[in-house]
Amino acid sequence: MRYAFTNGIILNGKEDMTPVTGKTILTDEETIIDIMDDSVSTAGYEVIDLNGMYIMPGLINMHVHLAGNGKPQKKQRDNTKLVKLLFSNPVSAAVAYRMVRNYAEIALLSGQTTIRTVGGLKDLDTRIRDEINAGNYTGPRIIASNEGISVPHGHMAGSVAIIAENAEQAERHIDHLKQVKADFIKLMITGGVLDAKEKGVPGEMKMKPEMIREICDYAHDAGYLVAAHVESTEGVRAALENGVDSIEHGAMPDEEIIRLFKEKNAFVTTTLSPALPYALFDRSVSNASEVEQYNGNMVFEGIIECSKAALKNGIPVALGNDVGCPWVTQYDFWRELVYFHKYTGVSNAFALHTATEVNAKLAGIGDTTGTIEKGKCADLIVTEENPLDDLCALRNVKMVMTRGNLIKYPKVRRNKTVDEQLDRFL
Repeated sequence: MRYAFTNGIILNGKEDMTPVTGKTILTDEETIIDIMDDSVSTAGYEVIDLNGMYIMPGLINMHVHLAGNGKPQKKQRDNTKLVKLLFSNPVSAAVAYRMVRNYAEIALLSGQTTIRTVGGLKDLDTRIRDEINAGNYTGPRIIASNEGISVPHGHMAGSVAIIAENAEQAERHIDHLKQVKADFIKLMITGGVLDAKEKGVPGEMKMKPEMIREICDYAHDAGYLVAAHVESTEGVRAALENGVDSIEHGAMPDEEIIRLFKEKNAFVTTTLSPALPYALFDRSVSNASEVEQYNGNMVFEGIIECSKAALKNGIPVALGNDVGCPWVTQYDFWRELVYFHKYTGVSNAFALHTATEVNAKLAGIGDTTGTIEKGKCADLIVTEENPLDDLCALRNVKMVMTRGNLIKYPKVRRNKTVDEQLDRFL
């Protein structure tokens, strides 16, 4: 299809973006072919009159687990047991596939035209990515790692990460990922809030530095970048020293960490959404233990300070919301932009710029998407209000276009409890 978006207000995704009026965006199949004055002829195009609404690049979520829906939990689940059950027979495995594919669609309908998956069920993420790319159905662009690599009793071991007892087992998994054309490698280097059994020890080291080094060397030789789940200062230091390219989450920074980020040309993916409920909710609402609340606050503050230090020192910062954790749904990525603005002090414009152009560049697709420019992919969203005034405008998108496929007035089913509790912290 060829579309002409007229009578809209353009936010192009760049750092210095300001609202632009009087322009028409022309798309042909997957591509933005031009941005012209409104007087341009639209013969041969389907005209989309935006009636003064705002049009901008689609959002890019850099930290997603497609296997989760974000439903609040009264107690921790045995995720390893659940995954074994799901893949114990062809029928339940087919159910898992349909569930994950549905979650990808929900992400798209909420305005996420690209997602970067950082730990998933078996090979479902690359399988769904390939089916979307083949045009079998409409979904977001997926940059997939499939299952991450953990260690015995490590973070997400046996659920969305394989268990590797040594580097050789991890390398065999990388060989498999290469066969299914995974896009990058994900390591689970430290524990997290729910792994810790005592106060003050979230993010304790699980993977030994020498194992990190061997895996990173092997992955780099195979042409892969390596992302790592890290939630402690010690873990960030070990990850960067031994070859990790992106720190997922982050922790309280120090001068050595800042030096390593710069020296290694690494970036940090800020994820405030999963820790916020554990840190700030009353425990009667979050169902967190006293230990989990204490550690949740420790991780929350660590991520905030890591993000602030990175921004101050010119270290690239990406945005993701760790979809799949309790209280973090597939459709609520917009909240991460709000938290980024609220807790690190960046402007609304910089938060939107980060979730579009910056994320695209850090994901390696900056030449393809992330801004509204001639020649870029037609990944677009439309909102009624201006997100530069209030990022909550992104809560309900009025249109989504992914690679030229237009969805008008998309809707997702929202969890009322999640909305009621999280809205208190906007």
